[in-house]
Formats: sequence, structure tokens, C-alpha cells
Amino acid sequence: MLVRHHFLSLDPYMRGRMNDTKSYTAAQPLGEVMGGGTVGEVVESRSPRFQPGDKVVGMGGWQQYSVVNAEQPGALRKVDTTHVPLSHYLGAVGMPGVTAWYGLVKIIEPQAGQTVTVSAATGAVGSAFAALAKARGCRVVGIAGGPEKCKYGVDELGFDACIDYKLHENAASLSKALKEACPQGIDGHFENVGGMVLDAVLTRMNAFGRIALCGMIAGYDGQPMPMAYPALILTNRLKIQGFIVSEHMEVWPEALKELGTLVATGKLRPRETVAQGLEAAPEAFLGLLKGKNFGKQLVKLI
Repeated sequence: MLVRHHFLSLDPYMRGRMNDTKSYTAAQPLGEVMGGGTVGEVVESRSPRFQPGDKVVGMGGWQQYSVVNAEQPGALRKVDTTHVPLSHYLGAVGMPGVTAWYGLVKIIEPQAGQTVTVSAATGAVGSAFAALAKARGCRVVGIAGGPEKCKYGVDELGFDACIDYKLHENAASLSKALKEACPQGIDGHFENVGGMVLDAVLTRMNAFGRIALCGMIAGYDGQPMPMAYPALILTNRLKIQGFIVSEHMEVWPEALKELGTLVATGKLRPRETVAQGLEAAPEAFLGLLKGKNFGKQLVKLI
């Protein structure tokens, strides 16, 4: 099939793939198209399962068109844009949304009334996490950068509180803010950032708390990020589990069904930052690493 891409997804994991080091997947090869999620439209098809005009999501990469083998498992998925905008299949109803779902449901396993927190709270993963956790009766506290993002987190995403980490110079100061926002302590945490944020959260975790470790974007430049209070993992008998959502494809249908319903019913209203044109992708990606984006970072290709 020939697919014309409408939107390209920019995601923090791309930075890790630019390091030629041992990781969960191969490094991005030099001289080849940069990988990345895309949504678009089938232009031409030799497969009976796909017709021209079908809206699809796949991994087309940083380019305007891709040729896809329809027989390759998971290469392309048809999507319904009746109630969910096409671009959302790269965010809330796509890989970031399923990432939030897996970390919350399978690792944190929250109970109603428990307190859960998430860093990078107003991004694509964090915003989905808030809606999913509120649907399970949790108190949800976000950690984000800047007053505008924190206001959006509370007013539109449904966070019970949102802490601006930029107001805090160190983990001790951020820990005090977490104590005020989470008077009953923290039962579950979803980590996208690492560094000072993780250090602060560890000091507020309840016994037998669970941490879903999804990202460590604070260390995107490759420098080591020592933990300040690793002994707390032992004394509080914490479970810390890293995960890669593409290794858990069995949960995607269940997760996407719930996420699609949340978006269609208005219980999840994700925001998007959209850069225009493929030539804008590098600068937009650098901005993403510095937290300049608001919500999901996309590149519009048409």
C-alpha cells in the first residue's frame, strides 16, 4: 500500500534511539529515514483489506509517504475518525494513551481512594493517565512545568492538584509541595522524567507503593542520573518496574477501547502542539525535549 501521512508523532523515546548504546531496541541507523508514528490515508492498495481513502495509523517515519506491506503483522491499523480526530490516534488513543493505561492498570494497580502522581503531567501520556486514574476513583496529582500547564491540568484534565516543578530548586523543596498536595502520601507514581522529580516522589511514597517507570527524559543528554534516596525502595518495600509498551500488544485493544470512549465522551480532552511541515520537525523535537510543547507534539504534513 502507498500511504500519505497527515501527521507525524514526535516522542521522547526518539532521543534514546539516537544514542549508539545498548538499549531495548536497536539504535536509529544513520542515513536512513528516522522512525516515528504516523497517521494518514491509503492512496493506493494491492491488499483486499485496505481501500484507498482508509484512515490508518502506523510507523511511517519522518517522511510524507510510505510503502507498507499489508501482510506484515501490526504494520498498519485502520482507524475510525467518526468520533475521534485522526491526530488523536498518535496521542490519547494511540501509543502514549496505551502507555498510560499499561503503567496505571498493570503496574500501579490502583484502588479507589488511593493517591497517584504522574510527572510530565500535561503531556500526551500524563493527560491520558489523569483521565484513566480519575475513572478509577483515585486522587490524581500532576507534576508539570509552568503555571499555564498546571492550570490546564487542574481545569481541563481533572487533576486534583498540579505542582509546578520549576518553582523548586531541589528535591527537598519539591517534596514539601508533594506533601501538601498528597496529605495521605503517594500509593502509585508514573515516572516520565527522573532526576530531581523521582527523588522527591520517593520521599513521599507509602509502604508497598508502586512506580511505573516509563521515561527518564531529564537524562536525555546521556549523563548519569544518580538517585538520592535509593534506601527508600527497601524501607518502603516499593515496586519499581520499567516497561516498554510495544512489548505488551495483547493489552492494546482493551486500552484503546477505553481511551477512545473517554475522548468520544469528552472525559479526556487532549491538547496538541502542531508544527507545520516536515522541515519543522527537528526544531519541534528539540522543543519537546525541553518541555516547550503543550500536550502532544505533532508535525502536520499536509
